[in-house]
Amino acid sequence: MASSTDTIYALSSGHLPAGVAVVRISGARAGEIGARLADELPAPRRAALRTIRDRNDHVLDQAIVLWFPGPASFTGEDCLEVHVHGGRAVVEGLFQVISEGHDDVRHAEAGEFSRRAFENGKLDLTEIEGLGDLISAETEMQRRLAVEQMRGGLSHIYAGWADRLTRGRALIEAELDFSDEEDIPGAVSDQIWTDMQRLVDEIDSHTKGIAAGEIIRDGFKVVIAGPPNAGKSSLLNALAKRDVAIVTDVAGTTRDVLKVDLNLNGYVVHLIDTAGLRESSDVVEAEGIRRARMEMEAAHLVLLLSEYGSYDDVGDLVDVDVPVLRVGSKADLHRNADAANYDLLISSSSGFGLDDLQARLLEAVIDSVPVLNAALPNRARHRRYLEEASRSINAALQSSALDIELRAELLRQASNSLGRITGRVDVEDLLDVIFREFCVGK
Repeated sequence: MASSTDTIYALSSGHLPAGVAVVRISGARAGEIGARLADELPAPRRAALRTIRDRNDHVLDQAIVLWFPGPASFTGEDCLEVHVHGGRAVVEGLFQVISEGHDDVRHAEAGEFSRRAFENGKLDLTEIEGLGDLISAETEMQRRLAVEQMRGGLSHIYAGWADRLTRGRALIEAELDFSDEEDIPGAVSDQIWTDMQRLVDEIDSHTKGIAAGEIIRDGFKVVIAGPPNAGKSSLLNALAKRDVAIVTDVAGTTRDVLKVDLNLNGYVVHLIDTAGLRESSDVVEAEGIRRARMEMEAAHLVLLLSEYGSYDDVGDLVDVDVPVLRVGSKADLHRNADAANYDLLISSSSGFGLDDLQARLLEAVIDSVPVLNAALPNRARHRRYLEEASRSINAALQSSALDIELRAELLRQASNSLGRITGRVDVEDLLDVIFREFCVGK
């Protein structure tokens, strides 16, 4: 059975085979294992070339070895890194030598190194989440958001707010305990509640940034909708620059949802092709149309596509509470048609208007991410606890008739809500969910 006191090891670099493989070892036996592998440990935090041998003194490989005595390591424990050539046989042989002879030395579980860093106070939960996001980041804006969070951008904000709540509670306690002392103010309201009002305003303003953070982290969702044969699948293929969707002249060819991710100036845009919108008695097509309408309801933007000049009443096709960009397709075939019903004209076959369309998409994304500060909350659990903190502070502000002890308790509840975001208070039930999303070796 896995134990938190076991010494753990895992491959911390990419898939094998590779030019170099980095094997990380963490725990009480890391130094002992390192000395056995390499004859002697290098100086702390100094890379050294060592010959790695197995128990029979056979040479396994030459490696770069790094030694990080705890607590000055990523996990807070004694840590060893062994950089070997990235062949499968080399790494498997190294694993065998590491694990031989000890029941308390085992392969790490997913995210276990990061979990130990959290449990040993090296990183808080928002920094851990930022680290996970950095590993999976695919665009520049995702990287920036993740780096800011990993470096403690959110942690610093929440710690400052928690300190202000603690100070407010301390002043309340001072008034209660020392109200007869001359050097203790008789009324702390002017010192506490004015600042608490400012604090709740800051929390509410910060919470509004969640939508922007979620778009940067999870992507901006654009649904291509419209009647059959409007050129939706052709547009998807043109923007993706590859054949993603089947394109035919037969109405109703697309019956399911197809998705492609675009990278527009560092932002992820999820482009979604849907079934043509019309009345249909075909069970499969009707299900595709139902799914198309569900996708539109959840979109950040709908591209309402119709063939230029052939379908003027495009507005009747959608009834959703999201922005709609009306796009006239096949513009190369209808040069003299009236463009009044469209925001943009394109031709997927010739490329006409596609650059303008991508510019409009990028403009829509940027308009949805007005916050320039990279320290943005970006998860549902962030929203939940920020809103809890705001409610508790507002309740304290609006309850002047309550005993001061009860108002102080509301401030304590707000502080606990902020602590749950960083993992300082009662988050054991969240940890398994968060760390299982990490790769093994991190």
